[in-house]
Amino acid sequence: MEKKYDVVALGELLIDFTDSGVSDQKNPLFEANPGGAPCNVLAMLKKLDKECAFIGKIGNDIFGRMLTDVVKEVGISTEGLVVDPYYNTTLAIVKTYENGERDFSFYRHPGADMMLKADEVNYDLIRSSKIFHFGTLSMTDPEAREATKKAIECAKENGLIISFDPNYRAPLWDSQEAAMEQIAYGLSVCDVVKISDNEIEMMTGSSDFDTSAQALLETYPTIRLLNLTAGKDGSYAYYGEKKAYRGITHNDGVIEKTGAGDTFCGSMLNYVLEHGLDELTEKDLGDMLTFANTAAYLVTTKKGAIRSMPEKRKIEELIKEIK
Repeated sequence: MEKKYDVVALGELLIDFTDSGVSDQKNPLFEANPGGAPCNVLAMLKKLDKECAFIGKIGNDIFGRMLTDVVKEVGISTEGLVVDPYYNTTLAIVKTYENGERDFSFYRHPGADMMLKADEVNYDLIRSSKIFHFGTLSMTDPEAREATKKAIECAKENGLIISFDPNYRAPLWDSQEAAMEQIAYGLSVCDVVKISDNEIEMMTGSSDFDTSAQALLETYPTIRLLNLTAGKDGSYAYYGEKKAYRGITHNDGVIEKTGAGDTFCGSMLNYVLEHGLDELTEKDLGDMLTFANTAAYLVTTKKGAIRSMPEKRKIEELIKEIK
């Protein structure tokens, strides 16, 4: 089948109510920002002129309609977006602290995204794409978990590159063990992974990045490129015997970090689309990390994610300043 899309992603599409100060009456204010990790990744890819499609489920409510409009606005295909007539759109409350750390509260018991059924997945979108991307929030509950696994099977059968981001959110799981089981599944089927420092330590028991990365590569041999993000300590790429590291060069003007990892992930997938996964050099890996780090920094200088992804020109200008 003709590859109409560069990347198709499956998962949650939700509203991030982001901490926005206090009112004149001293009440907390939260801004309704469109979000959801898989769609955030696609929004970054659209900024880099890639064709993208989203598969997921929203509610037939004011937030679902808002999200549909925003996804169309940024140019992501909504052919795979399903509207649930009963369950509401998932909401996330994001509280940001002075040190940049965040707390999440979710209104998702259940949310529409959890109720995506396997027979509602648009498999033709998958067949017509080059990369399939997913996370674990579509695997917290049986309905969407089955849909996710069927979608992955379709992607594999049609030769897509499989991309995975664990995106662990403790409040959404019955237990850490349940989350680790699904993260292990994701790692076992992916070609490319973006994993955070706390997630890799949870999965391996080691805080040494080289040791933990090597452990994952040995345990899950399908992984061809492992990208590890460590917040203010930079990011790493592991590819066969090769390794690259790039530190963070900017940290001023950071407002909040929602979407930073997704921006990094979208930038990384863009590099894979443009350079492939064969015979990458350490310089290639370093260039990829520099671009992804810079893009991730820029998104933290704005609130929200989908509407806050940086332009390619601004990323490249900032990289030139660094050099």
